[in-house]
Amino acid sequence: MKGTMTAIVKENQGQGALLREVDIPTISEDEVLVKVDYASICGTDVHIYQWNEWAQGRIRTPHTLGHEFSGHIVETGSAAKGFHEGDFVSSETHIYCGHCYQCNTGHSEVCRTMKILGVDRPGAFAEYVAVPERVLWKNDERIPPAWASIQEPMGNALDTVTAEPVAGKTVLVTGAGPIGLLAVAISKAFGAAQLFVTDLSDYRLDLARNIGASIVLNPGRDDVDRVIREATDGNGVDVVLEMSGSERALHQGLALLTPAGRISLLGLPNGPVSIDLNNEVIFKEIRMYGITGRKIFSTWQTVSRLLSSGTIDPTMVITHNLKFEDWEIGMHAMMEGMCGKVVLQIAGRQ
Repeated sequence: MKGTMTAIVKENQGQGALLREVDIPTISEDEVLVKVDYASICGTDVHIYQWNEWAQGRIRTPHTLGHEFSGHIVETGSAAKGFHEGDFVSSETHIYCGHCYQCNTGHSEVCRTMKILGVDRPGAFAEYVAVPERVLWKNDERIPPAWASIQEPMGNALDTVTAEPVAGKTVLVTGAGPIGLLAVAISKAFGAAQLFVTDLSDYRLDLARNIGASIVLNPGRDDVDRVIREATDGNGVDVVLEMSGSERALHQGLALLTPAGRISLLGLPNGPVSIDLNNEVIFKEIRMYGITGRKIFSTWQTVSRLLSSGTIDPTMVITHNLKFEDWEIGMHAMMEGMCGKVVLQIAGRQ
């Protein structure tokens, strides 16, 4: 397809990005071209917008942002046989090689030569995006396009929650950002008995309460340790889901985790952190999971079923549904912590 399209482009180093006219991507034989219906803003997009240390070392400008999306195929490459024009799709953003040791042993989410959509190649904050057929996911037509655009981060949350069963467990979620809120919804749906949430944003704590948290706490004001220990008969929690990347939250979670409990780590610290392995991990016999990406594609299957069946309704998580041209409102809401999930309506823009 020839022509130009509108995209959110990081043109230069430094904070910011711009809405620009760029060429519609040309696809290779194993790729498809998708007309984007909805895209959602991720913390990675915020880092690129802010031009933090990670972005400075990874992103090459000019660069089109965005990796979470839903849309419809408008063109297929000659070798793309499993999908057709008109298919309603989203995409796994970890573009795996399919040949390395990790890919060959069922862990393509940590492929040794992985490329990431919207990071290592042009992204989905655009009217069209090109993606390899092997990472496409065909969406259930019952799922609204805005919901379909958040399946990728919902997969992060799902794998964090379900590293082990949470049914009947006491669960602490540290960090009520968009993925933390999705973890609250999933923990509730999967049978957590008590669900505690901590965050420094009262706005996000209110969202967590409305989504199903039993008790919400602001560590800047509340005595988190006392409240949770009183609520759990002094035992602490069975499960900690660390979503914030805060070293303070990590240590608080480890302190509140009952001996022989489980912690899953998804939040990314800004740098190295120190852990007392003897007292925080080994002598407590805790199990610690590092979570990145999603299982391809078993996690997608579960997320799709949770959404299409109505088992999880993310309406309260999606606090901002914006026109494409209002994208910067969503970016600033993310930076200020005054939002849940932000989605952008791209198809049919004015």
